[in-house]
Amino acid sequence: MKKGIQMVAFGGMDIKEAFKMAAKYGFDGVEINFNSETKDVGLTTTKADADKIVSYAKEAGIKIPSICAAWPPLTSNSADERKSAIEYVKKAIEVASWVGADTVLVVPGTVTEEVSYDVACERSKAAMLEIAPVAEKFKVYVGIENVWNKMLLSPLEVKAFIESINKPYIKFYFDVGNVLISGYPEQWIRILGKHIKKIHLKDFNTSTGNITGFVDLLEGDVNWKNVQEALKDINYDDFVTAEYWPHKFFRETMIEKLSISIDRIIGK
Repeated sequence: MKKGIQMVAFGGMDIKEAFKMAAKYGFDGVEINFNSETKDVGLTTTKADADKIVSYAKEAGIKIPSICAAWPPLTSNSADERKSAIEYVKKAIEVASWVGADTVLVVPGTVTEEVSYDVACERSKAAMLEIAPVAEKFKVYVGIENVWNKMLLSPLEVKAFIESINKPYIKFYFDVGNVLISGYPEQWIRILGKHIKKIHLKDFNTSTGNITGFVDLLEGDVNWKNVQEALKDINYDDFVTAEYWPHKFFRETMIEKLSISIDRIIGK
């Protein structure tokens, strides 16, 4: 497995310097963010920006395995918003191909009081079917991530959803910590198996049970031994990427600590 870190961990640091720091602490790659308002932490839609970022990565000796396209409103009640969201993801896929990333992380939709569960799933599936040909054209995977969005709440449901789409470049981006509030990550890994393209690493205290329950790797309730075995069982050999926001003080220490923790998780 390869060791990655999300760009947000560097807290607004210039992207060139962040790549250097990632390499310093033994990371193989950095997941960057698409269409950020600030170019130092993200990637805009221009080829020139993409080329600069590629040169920074080469200079540091790291890869860009994925880009995060965050929360496009693919299931909005507004048809115009849904159309814009689909175009946004399509563009993210093209930009990913420019920087050599093989995966775009996408939140598939959100259930709200105004958007019911069944409607959200129908709209999300329709969006993925429209996006799929572009993903195939650029050979970039769409990684649907599990987040606290009130839909796709079990591994069985996620598996059925992806298999109903039945497109080779629509896969799953599994976040280990996000499922701990209602399930066990090792079970998700084994059930989803080949559908998993990328993995985010976070840890979580179930006794807290809300957004403040996320803690540093190895400090929460994830059974990392079980996760380690499940990853071996499905022959997973891609990036595992730590997704953490920076500490208030001595931020470099967190980067170093994440690197050491991931080494233990993947058995280095």
